[in-house]
Amino acid sequence: MKLLVDSGSTKADWIAIDDNGKVIFTTQSLGLNPEVLSKEEIIARLEDKFDISHNKAKASNLYFYGAGCGTDRMKNFLASVFEEYFTNAKVTVHEDTYAAVYATTPKNEKAIVCILGTGSNCSYFDGKVLHQKVQSLGYIAMDDCSGNRFGRHLIRGYYFNKMPQDMAKDFEKTFNVDPDFIKNKLYKEPNPNAYLATFAKFLIKHKDNDFCKRYIKEELEAFIENYIMQFENYKEVPVHFVGSIAFYLREELSEKLQQYDIQVGNILRRPIDGLIAYHILNK
Repeated sequence: MKLLVDSGSTKADWIAIDDNGKVIFTTQSLGLNPEVLSKEEIIARLEDKFDISHNKAKASNLYFYGAGCGTDRMKNFLASVFEEYFTNAKVTVHEDTYAAVYATTPKNEKAIVCILGTGSNCSYFDGKVLHQKVQSLGYIAMDDCSGNRFGRHLIRGYYFNKMPQDMAKDFEKTFNVDPDFIKNKLYKEPNPNAYLATFAKFLIKHKDNDFCKRYIKEELEAFIENYIMQFENYKEVPVHFVGSIAFYLREELSEKLQQYDIQVGNILRRPIDGLIAYHILNK
């Protein structure tokens, strides 16, 4: 049994397949970002899902594609946790961009591949190897146009009294805006980046409001200029996207890319289905 996992900071999609690609089970756990979770927290999230814990000894291979796995140190740390938990499995850990590449890019095609979800990322795929120009420093310093970035804008807009009154009332009904609650989430609980990203749905709901339009425009431009335009050939190859932010803001994203003369490629919410096809072809 092969386990295929596509994990962001907020959630992780799991699919178990047999050697013929037949799906045995699917499930979803909380995200498994090694940059913000300890070994104990990761194992607790695995144990919390019956399908995962019940079948852990049956897994022969684990292919994990995850946020926070961009450095060898984080890859090795997470691989060691998985090898201890899935005792019979050969473990392979890749950064989440590889899942996006395999899901969006035809074999041997050159493309720029981006992730816009809880966090953000961008790489160039030359048909065989992934290349990055920007080393991520995490959600506080980077992650342009990500869910957590939009969450930060909304909280600041609300507390600085910049949010339109009607929207602010809806914001109060939708979220717990007590300052002690928010500070506890941001500074004392794990995964503050995932907490910030929960506000992104509200921005998407109100995306036609000028208040939200401003942040969408600014963040899209920042991502294009800070990430995509790092690659000299950004106008010569298609640019693909994976992630909920890219998917739900695909009209705004496509329009902004066209303004920069950038080829709009595939825009997918989740790469997991594409991973199944990839691993069947490359078994």
